[in-house]
Amino acid sequence: MGNENLPAVRPTKPAWNRGRIIGQKRPLLPQHVWAIRVRLEIAAKIRDLALFNLAIDSKLRGCDLVCLKVADVLSAGSIKERVSVVQQKTRQPVRFEITEGTRRSLMSWLASPTMRGREYLWPGRVHDRLHISTRQYARLVKGWVSSIGLEQSAYATHSMRRTKVAQIYRKTGNLRAVQLLLGHCKMDSTVRYLGVELEDALTISEAVDL
Repeated sequence: MGNENLPAVRPTKPAWNRGRIIGQKRPLLPQHVWAIRVRLEIAAKIRDLALFNLAIDSKLRGCDLVCLKVADVLSAGSIKERVSVVQQKTRQPVRFEITEGTRRSLMSWLASPTMRGREYLWPGRVHDRLHISTRQYARLVKGWVSSIGLEQSAYATHSMRRTKVAQIYRKTGNLRAVQLLLGHCKMDSTVRYLGVELEDALTISEAVDL
């Protein structure tokens, strides 16, 4: 029997990734970061502003960010300037800085009535959950990027992790520094994570005018 006589086979439902941008998620640009901060400040979303700022500064994976405890960032009534945490994925410690603006937003969040007696920095709203889930965090990120008109499918929680290191590499070209900040064990992982080879190739190509 020839193929022309076979019945057409059509999927019963559309593909899960139809209309979505898949692959590595983009980092936010500086103008995106400031636009989101302004919107969160205007909306008086104290928790979201503190979470957003710390996500940018810490460069942590979502699973590590949502599990942070108050004691991790607070010492003697003040927010620490530098913090060390053990990553769940690699079980290796990683250090990060907390900038002045982030420290202010964290202090405002910790001073709110919601945080009285709380152990975790981002407590869950359901009684059986000690902290927000990575899925809740992902939904928040989608809301932040869509609030400034960005395509949701192009960004995710890893966009927050990549944002600051992408700017550091762009300004310094120091891959070793980026590797340490991300807590990667191998340089190859950092190269793939940043898409360094592609970015460098595009930069060289743009410099050649024919």
